[in-house]
Amino acid sequence: MIIAPSILSADMANLKSEVDMLNASAAEWIHFDIMDGVFVPNLSFGFPILEAVRRCTAKPLDVHLMMVQPERYVERFKAAGATILTVQYEACTHLHRVLEHIKKLDMKAGVALNPHTPASALEEVAHLTDVALVMSVNPGFGGQTFIENSYDKIRRVRELLLRKNSPAAIEVDGGVTLSNAPQVKAAGADVLVAGSLVFTASHPQEVIAKLAAV
Repeated sequence: MIIAPSILSADMANLKSEVDMLNASAAEWIHFDIMDGVFVPNLSFGFPILEAVRRCTAKPLDVHLMMVQPERYVERFKAAGATILTVQYEACTHLHRVLEHIKKLDMKAGVALNPHTPASALEEVAHLTDVALVMSVNPGFGGQTFIENSYDKIRRVRELLLRKNSPAAIEVDGGVTLSNAPQVKAAGADVLVAGSLVFTASHPQEVIAKLAAV
């Protein structure tokens, strides 16, 4: 199980220390939630934070764009250090084109599905998808409770990917805990995003190790 701690929940006043902690942990990816205040009712951070973290780590930077017209910024996120670039299905009028652009820039291409978006949305782009991100909360804020229907949705995404012969990894973001992680894995998840669970823990590296060992 790949663990991708979300920088959204990190202590921004001590970001270098937080990244150093992740560097020494079992986390394989570092997750970024980029929010524009339009697609979701919240603002997060942009290129300067991503660039700063890139200078502090060699781990893959898993960048999730919760923003309208993400195609405007694909090249800039590549230059800022993104390894994986995930766009929201609901935000892309020309999703096929956006995924091709991401892959041509030698990044992994991801598609995120909001809780109301069916797994079947991936049908025509599964062959271009490296990461299928199942949102198990409504995007925009950290610390939300896992939506129970997400287990079935993860299974449906896995079935679709298998049927389409897609090797895409399934990533799950939102409300992941040590209690529900085994069920999330059993449903078919390959990658777990964890924010407040990690960064509010007394011993975050232990929490990451426990998640990775699920």
